[in-house]
Amino acid sequence: MALSSANRGGGFREINVTPLVDVMLVLLIVFMVTAPLLTSGLHIDLPEVQATNTPVKDAKLVVSITKDEHILFGEDDVTKNIETALLDNPRVQKEHELYIRADKEAHYGVVARAVAAARVAGVTSLNLLVEPEDTRPEDTRPEGAGP
Repeated sequence: MALSSANRGGGFREINVTPLVDVMLVLLIVFMVTAPLLTSGLHIDLPEVQATNTPVKDAKLVVSITKDEHILFGEDDVTKNIETALLDNPRVQKEHELYIRADKEAHYGVVARAVAAARVAGVTSLNLLVEPEDTRPEDTRPEGAGP
C-alpha cells in the first residue's frame, strides 16, 4: 500500500506505509494478549453497603483478605508477617496510605489485625474498599429493594 504525493520538482514520490501498518498490528496483538493478564485472578466478594464511589489512585497499595483468612499485600501472601511487610515497604512509609479489600465472609479478627498492622506501620490514610449496593444486578437484589 503506497500513497503518492507531488513534490516541488513536479515529480511524484511514494510513501510506503506497510511497515507502519505491520508495527500497529503487532502492537494490537500484544495489547490484546497482555490485557487479560493484568487483572488479578483473586476473587473477593466485597460487602455491599450504601456508599458513593471514591476515586482511587491507579497504583494503589492494597491489602486483600480472602474468606479463608489469607492476607495478601499486592500479589504476595503476607498472612504470617503482615506487620513486617507493611513496616518494610518503602511506599507505605512514604505515602502513608493503604487500601484494605476484605471478603464479606472474612472474620473480623483478621481484618482488625490488618488495620492494626497498618497503624503500626504509620498509615494515616486507611481506606476500606466495599461494593456499592447500586452496582448489583437487579435480579440479585432483595425483594422490595429500590432501583
